[in-house]
Order: sequence, then structure tokens, then C-alpha cells
Amino acid sequence: MNILGSLASALGGGQSPLSAASLLPALIEQIKKYPGGLTGLIESFRKGGLGEIVTSWIGSGQNLPVSADQLRAVLPDSMIGALSQASGQDNGSVLSLLTSLLPQVVDKATPAGQPDEQALNSGGLLGALSGLLK
Repeated sequence: MNILGSLASALGGGQSPLSAASLLPALIEQIKKYPGGLTGLIESFRKGGLGEIVTSWIGSGQNLPVSADQLRAVLPDSMIGALSQASGQDNGSVLSLLTSLLPQVVDKATPAGQPDEQALNSGGLLGALSGLLK
């Protein structure tokens, strides 16, 4: 299994590694395209009543869980649809995978507790996330 597959397996919990592997690069691209980038996405969570959850992902402590329904309420349908199309999975599967992937991506893309848009380049973020495989 390649690094992306291994990484996706580690991040995706019980989900198929191939499912998570196909979603991770698309997720990174969608965050980059999101209005305001990573900072804008974080702000959307705060405005959507999920400030405590997203703040836990940014901080150095334990990441609080997020449900598929909470993600559905905060993420735009266009983003979920784009992730679904890019990964070849239905919206429900995408949301289920995002409950594991998104907290880790935000966590690793916010070193020192601040959004780092440069961390979203695929190599940098995948490098940071590869530490989870040890």
C-alpha cells in the first residue's frame, strides 16, 4: 500500500483505505478553494455553532468528534458534491469519512494553533499527516 493509502487507512478508521485515499487529495483541494481558504472554513464552523469542536482541532489537545449531520449543516452542498464526484462516493459516505479526515487535516494544517495556508500544499500536509502512521 502506498503512503496515501496507509495514511488514509490510519485516518479513516474502519472505512476502506481506498475510499479515504480517494477523498483526502480532493478534500485538500476543496479547502484551498473554499472562500477564505482554511481560515474561512474554520470561521464557517464557528458561525455554524461548532466553534468548540473546530477549536479543539486547532489546539494541541484532544480533537473533539464531529458528526456527519454537523458537517452537513456547516459545509456547503457544493463542497460535499465536489468531494463526492472527485472520490466516486455518495454524499453519505463522504460525510462519514469526513468525520475522521477533516479533524486531522485541520489539526495538521494549524501548527502553533494558527491556520497555515502553506500547509495545505499536498506534500506538506501529507508529510505532516504521515506522522500518524508511526
